[in-house]
Amino acid sequence: MDYKKIARDIYNAVGKKENVSANATCMTRLRISLKDASNVDVVTIKSIEGVLGVVESDTLQVVLGPGKVEKIGAEFAELTGIPLGTAEEPTAEELAKENKAERKAMQNHPVQRFLRRIANIFVPLLPGIIAAGLINGICNVINVSSKGALSGIWWYECIRTIGWALFAYLPIFVGMNAAKEFKGSPILGALAGAMCIANAGMPLLTKFNKTEVLLPFTGKVYNPAAGGLLAALIAGIFFAWLEKQIRKIMPDILQTFFAPLFTVIIGALVTLLVLQPIGAGLTTGIFGGLDFIYTKLGAIGGYILSAGFLPLVSVGLHQALTPIHAMLNDPAGATKGINYLLPILMMAGGGQVGAGLALYIKTKNRKLKQLTRDSLPVGILGVGEPMMYAVTLPLGRPFITACLGSGFGGILASLFHLGTVSQGVSGLFGLLIVVPGTQIYYILAMVAAYIGGFVLTYFFGVDENRINEVYGTK
Repeated sequence: MDYKKIARDIYNAVGKKENVSANATCMTRLRISLKDASNVDVVTIKSIEGVLGVVESDTLQVVLGPGKVEKIGAEFAELTGIPLGTAEEPTAEELAKENKAERKAMQNHPVQRFLRRIANIFVPLLPGIIAAGLINGICNVINVSSKGALSGIWWYECIRTIGWALFAYLPIFVGMNAAKEFKGSPILGALAGAMCIANAGMPLLTKFNKTEVLLPFTGKVYNPAAGGLLAALIAGIFFAWLEKQIRKIMPDILQTFFAPLFTVIIGALVTLLVLQPIGAGLTTGIFGGLDFIYTKLGAIGGYILSAGFLPLVSVGLHQALTPIHAMLNDPAGATKGINYLLPILMMAGGGQVGAGLALYIKTKNRKLKQLTRDSLPVGILGVGEPMMYAVTLPLGRPFITACLGSGFGGILASLFHLGTVSQGVSGLFGLLIVVPGTQIYYILAMVAAYIGGFVLTYFFGVDENRINEVYGTK
């Protein structure tokens, strides 16, 4: 690869030295401070051989990749006559955000795009799920420890009602957000979700002359809770699709009245006869798979789940777990509101912390020391993105040893049968959501993840040549 030619081509496309006020290299990028951004030919830069991408921010960032960026940057600085490194370098948090955005842009497979949309449905619901989960968990402890001493007291039952209501009517919110995400009318999606609410007042569940309403094909009574959140999710998406198809063929003058009417009538029948059974089958399959990994594989399953979680995160497939966590925290679900999966996955962050500490102690690279020092405190508290995206993932080998090391925490989390009553936090903040009374076991499991990530990285994950290639030798 001709580094001089690449530098020259970039130099010409940014308007030469007359338009450059500073230049610096940072991990994978050549950062160029410009006097006039309108004089830059971004299209030409993107077409230059060796350029992986361009980020237009406060500075123009030309993505070149580790190793190459230092060589091209040196040639570019020689052309501009400005010493390399005069541009301000990003913090670990800023660098992690940039690398995360870059990786996210690469995750453009249809499956990844679809899973992002699924996550978009559930993420707005997390504040309610977190609050309701904590209320249910705390109230359960109070009821057991006090032998129901507060039962019947108005303010206590008021609080319990909030915890109950969120999960009782969560399918409505899921259906509403699903329709909204897939460009349908949110209220029609809410009606789709309402088909999945187990309520004795539902006409489908009413007895007429002491006779229950039986469904065709199966000859059984409708069970709205069977499909759970997955049925509500599928129904909300279907309602959005159906509404768009109806609006395409219906005359404008009739759309206001008949488009929503036909959508809900046809959608309700399809949900009842097709989508609910599909949702029920998927729910049964998911819980069956998790039960096999958790109970049949035991410690081995805990290791696999913990060690394999961050690779899923790195390619965007972890978003498929978002609705699963919501189902596991449902008090009416198979696990009675206890999420046994989340503590195992939370150990993945512990492995990253251990790896970061090993890198900080062993490396002689000043830049890497700074990044790990900045990333470790927030990593311990459960914010793992700076460590993962700014440190271990760009280096490669430490990311692998961190994942493998985190598996030891997953083993203990599985053996201790750790569970959470809510979600939304990780690291040491996970102590707030684990089942009360199991905090000491959670700490032991997290320490095991720290140690595993540290030991494997210290002995097998530190490659000083690779570190200098990625972060430079300054």
